[in-house]
Amino acid sequence: MRKPPARRKGLVLATLCATMFMAMLDNVIVNNALPRIGQQLHTGVSGLQWVVEGYSLVYAALLLTGGTLGDRYGRRRIFLTGLAVFTAGSAAAALSGSTGTLIAARMLQGLGAALLTPGSLSILRHVFTDEKERARAVGLWSGVSALGLAVGPVLGGPIVDAFGWAGVFWINVPIGVAGQVLAARVLPEFAARAKRLDLPGQALSALGFGALVYALIEGPTRGWTDTRVLALGAVATLALPAFVAVEARSADPMLDLRFFRDRVLTGAAVSGFMISFGMFGAAFFLPLLMQDVMGWSPSDAGLAGLPMTAMIVVAAPLSSALTSRHGPRLPLVTGLALCATALGALSLYGADARYPQYVWVLLTMGLGMGMTFTPVSITVMQRVDPVRAGMASATLNTLREIGGVIGVAALGAVLSSRLTATLTESLHRLGAPAELGRHLPGTAPDSTAAFPTPVRDAVNALFIDALHLALRCGSAALAAAALLVALILRPPRGVTPSPDAGQPAPQPEAAHR
Repeated sequence: MRKPPARRKGLVLATLCATMFMAMLDNVIVNNALPRIGQQLHTGVSGLQWVVEGYSLVYAALLLTGGTLGDRYGRRRIFLTGLAVFTAGSAAAALSGSTGTLIAARMLQGLGAALLTPGSLSILRHVFTDEKERARAVGLWSGVSALGLAVGPVLGGPIVDAFGWAGVFWINVPIGVAGQVLAARVLPEFAARAKRLDLPGQALSALGFGALVYALIEGPTRGWTDTRVLALGAVATLALPAFVAVEARSADPMLDLRFFRDRVLTGAAVSGFMISFGMFGAAFFLPLLMQDVMGWSPSDAGLAGLPMTAMIVVAAPLSSALTSRHGPRLPLVTGLALCATALGALSLYGADARYPQYVWVLLTMGLGMGMTFTPVSITVMQRVDPVRAGMASATLNTLREIGGVIGVAALGAVLSSRLTATLTESLHRLGAPAELGRHLPGTAPDSTAAFPTPVRDAVNALFIDALHLALRCGSAALAAAALLVALILRPPRGVTPSPDAGQPAPQPEAAHR
């Protein structure tokens, strides 16, 4: 196994940070471009939803496969392949002339991200062998990854205003090409594992996660009793347990279930899932509140998130230092608790709130998010055998992505249920047509503008009331997760907590043959 000289470690880290930033940025930057896409490609809400979620569908379904392919054929090779596919998908998206072509290009981007993401953390682990140096590198890598999610809305609005909707995809192309050239020169290759591909496991994981994500995406639009949604839910219900059963019996599985016997890794997995559940779910609705109810422009709404972005940058090295000194329990529990507090506090503000009044909530939210990203990554590298790093990284990223999709679906269901219970009666009392119920804030831009002011104000008030309930449910879920993680990561009686999250978990010999 070749390792780069010390002078090249900085280039390796810069390459991995830049490509991960690009992949994470693409998760959210497209949101501000959706109105223009709808106008120019003549598509409705359902088509726009798939422009966003097509990426998540493929990404979540194939992350485990990407980790296994990296272990089998070499992480550098699969990383470079994923980066090339992602860049090609970005160019195809920018050139798309129809909604179907754009959705297909987004799925191609998701495939590329699924291939390059698991290998990134694995390469970091092998390049940075010193524990303290590795912790700093992972802290920076995690912070930059989180930064991509945070600055997406900030960059999206100005880019769309200046270059049109295709600009949010063209921005990836020069970054991808430069990253490809640099990665080919500086990334080392590591010995691939000589093992057979777990084809049944790969097929069942892709089928199960793909069906689950599809059902969760289409459920709120088609209705949870729709035949297709029910059928895909049934497929996921059958395929995912079958996947677990196949992996439990496999001599060389793509997902080693012994991963979850380690309480520290389990705590990290729960934290990653729940942070995405709460924060992605909230992030889906906040632009609707700011733009459709408060009347902010996309650029202004994006710039309003700068305090949150700044706190993520501050929290990443802080959480890395806390993890190195005290282990992952303190930063993970603190981060979950801060995010729970932020969501609960956000539910106290309505359409008449002024930005200075609730900017502290955004600061708290950014601090909480930043406190959780880095400890999860460090824990994987400290406690997983190097040959399983790709699998472990893919597992945690899959859980994060699924957590975000479930968060959007679950909190959306809470919001929709609340609206259904109150909207019909309120519209009838105001003498407004029932059809207005299909034009809630965020579902059709400016759709309520033609109705009398009292009706428009009533619809906005009901939307805010339902949003507040969804935010409080998200806050409660994160608070429960903070308590659960605190219990999972509580050291056994009589055992002094390790300052470095412990040594790698024991790996049975059979797992490495």
